[in-house]
Amino acid sequence: MKIFFNGAARTVTGSQHLIEANGHKLLLDCGLFQGKRSDTYERNRDFAYDPKSIDAVILSHAHIDHSGNLPNLVKSGFTGPIYATPPTATLGEIMLMDSAHIHEYDAEYVNKKRSRRGEPPIEPLYTKRDAADAIERYYPVKYNQPFSPVSGVTVTFYEAGHILGSAAIRLDVVENGDRKSLWFSGDIGRGELPLIADPVLPNDVDYLVMECTYGDMEHFTVEQAYEQFKLVVKKTFDRGGKVIIPAFAVGRTQEIVYFMNRMITTGEISPVPVYVDSPLAVEASRIFTQYPEYFDKETNEFIRQHKHQALDFPGLTYVSSVDESKSLNDKKGPMMIISASGMAENGRILHHLKNNIENPRNSVLIVGWQAPDTLGRRLVEGVDQLRIYGQLYDRRADVEIITGLSAHAGQKALLEYANAVKDRAKKIFLVHGEEDAATVFMALLKEKGIENIIYPQLQDVAEL
Repeated sequence: MKIFFNGAARTVTGSQHLIEANGHKLLLDCGLFQGKRSDTYERNRDFAYDPKSIDAVILSHAHIDHSGNLPNLVKSGFTGPIYATPPTATLGEIMLMDSAHIHEYDAEYVNKKRSRRGEPPIEPLYTKRDAADAIERYYPVKYNQPFSPVSGVTVTFYEAGHILGSAAIRLDVVENGDRKSLWFSGDIGRGELPLIADPVLPNDVDYLVMECTYGDMEHFTVEQAYEQFKLVVKKTFDRGGKVIIPAFAVGRTQEIVYFMNRMITTGEISPVPVYVDSPLAVEASRIFTQYPEYFDKETNEFIRQHKHQALDFPGLTYVSSVDESKSLNDKKGPMMIISASGMAENGRILHHLKNNIENPRNSVLIVGWQAPDTLGRRLVEGVDQLRIYGQLYDRRADVEIITGLSAHAGQKALLEYANAVKDRAKKIFLVHGEEDAATVFMALLKEKGIENIIYPQLQDVAEL
């Protein structure tokens, strides 16, 4: 058995790991490498392997850095099944179509510039038609139900606790009479996250491939984040302001809605209008409600006790149309607007920031990591002026940062994850982590007596 590290190696994006066993090829994830346009187009377009040679894809979850290059894989000749949990398959439909729309739009934008320079046009990485073709290949499999995608390999999904339907992937391989097992963590979640069930720890495996995004730091607890969130909300509403939240459409938006549901339902704050203004987030929230059996026990107890849904409560409005979105700017506070994108780079959130950033009654609440050179990062850095749609706006609204809502496990939980296979695993491969985080985490693992740790480079191959 061999594993080829074709993505998320020494970086946190573009998850792709190719398993070769019994003359078959299985691809664990097929994510987009995300970064500057000039760095990503060719990297995502060209695969390190022949897509026609892949027998099946085993998908950990729906986030674009894990699933977003599937349409290109299909476009390039892949004809096999894409195995995923039922929520991942359903979320995949909306996320891949949204991603395709972005690629079509980006290609149109770039081609206008190329045309002015007399350069030939580029094709989008993939189109909505390619996305639809990929969606048709999804094959849903529930947690804890072993299946055999190719001869000699049995695969089982386990709860990863990251987003709805996220999975760790166990492979049991019989090759030339030898039995070997490999566990791929996907993205490891946090035990205390709202809505999502706790991650299952690996057990009794020969090889572990695990993420290490936050191998160098620990998070504030979710409950601490909740209390910080509540203070910001109350302070802003007391002065009649609006709370504007750039939030990722899948995962983070639903967590915030649940927080507001909990605060209002239990009387911690007075009822206020809450608007979710993102077509993708609206669709994602609808999908979440289809799978209550995937919620954690605390959420289901809340639903039973208060007799209404986790993602629906009086005063909550899901906004779909453009006209509805525009009308929010004419409404007076107190109120909350949750909108995408999560890093405030595009989408409806830009309009809400433009219309509210200069009002000192308002607060902009940052609830996730902000990449360098994004508007979200500039808000975090506390700049006094922001350029939105080419126009400068004075930042008079408060900017508050909540650091405890990451959906990725912190250092302590990552250590617990690795320690679960300490006595059996022959090798632990660290992926989906920048070098600084991985270096700290490797040193900590060695301190705890965990050896045989490998931090592979892109295109490295390991024979197992």
